[in-house]
Amino acid sequence: MFEGFETRILPGEGAEISCRIAGSGPPLLLLHGYPQTGAMWAGIAGDLAQRFTVVVADLRGYGQSSTPESTGGEAYSKRRMAADMVAVMAGLGFERFRVAGHDRGARVAYRMALDHPGTVEQLVLLDIIPTLEMWDRVDAARMLSTYHWAFLAQPNPLPERLISADPVFYLDHTLASWTKGRSTAAFAPDALAEYRKCFSSASAVHGACEDYRAGATLDRAHDEETRASGRRITCPTLILWGTEGTPASTGDPLAIWRNWAETVEGEAIESGHFLVEEAPKPTLRAMRSFFER
Repeated sequence: MFEGFETRILPGEGAEISCRIAGSGPPLLLLHGYPQTGAMWAGIAGDLAQRFTVVVADLRGYGQSSTPESTGGEAYSKRRMAADMVAVMAGLGFERFRVAGHDRGARVAYRMALDHPGTVEQLVLLDIIPTLEMWDRVDAARMLSTYHWAFLAQPNPLPERLISADPVFYLDHTLASWTKGRSTAAFAPDALAEYRKCFSSASAVHGACEDYRAGATLDRAHDEETRASGRRITCPTLILWGTEGTPASTGDPLAIWRNWAETVEGEAIESGHFLVEEAPKPTLRAMRSFFER
């Protein structure tokens, strides 16, 4: 994976962030989701690097990045994770840049656009609606389909110990259950091997749980503050979602995001949750069309 990319460990804001870097041109930061690593971008990162300086980062607590000590999600709010990425990009000499994020990485990306509006030039969010909007829509059906939001947010050590008993089983089940085909066939063997290896460490399981503990508390509170203040994302924003993903079942994702961002466009892509790996060609086409304007 990532032929021609350089791997570097760069300082964030309280965490060491592993990045794969290649290309030239305008800077583009790519952020992965749960329970993955930056390897999710392997299938399209090389193409993007023909036009952009691509930085594929592992979020704190994931992949090869460090896992800061934390209780109750304190070190894993999307505000803290966004600050990591602003510091990383500044360290590379990029004060302004484009961002694309999937899943948890998309939550980091939109918080970055809200907290650091001067840094984000364009924003692509893959298969999410805002964290607060998700919690507002929890009902019996949503709780069954997104049970992990509540499970992972339970106090340490309950989810950590249960997942660590067989982390590869849990990872594979999670990945497969969120795809349209309900299997791991969509994932490249090298990427799947990296997910399994990284997620098998106790620190990674803990980091992911802290990420979701923050999602249930701090991230939700930060979204509430943002909504009450009337602040909105000011940069051009592209929303992409899978036809079989969670946002597709919440109503009109574009209508939801227009309450949070000033300039919104987007489309559904025939896919489950993992658009980049399940439907790389249409996802890449939409991203390139947006970023190359």
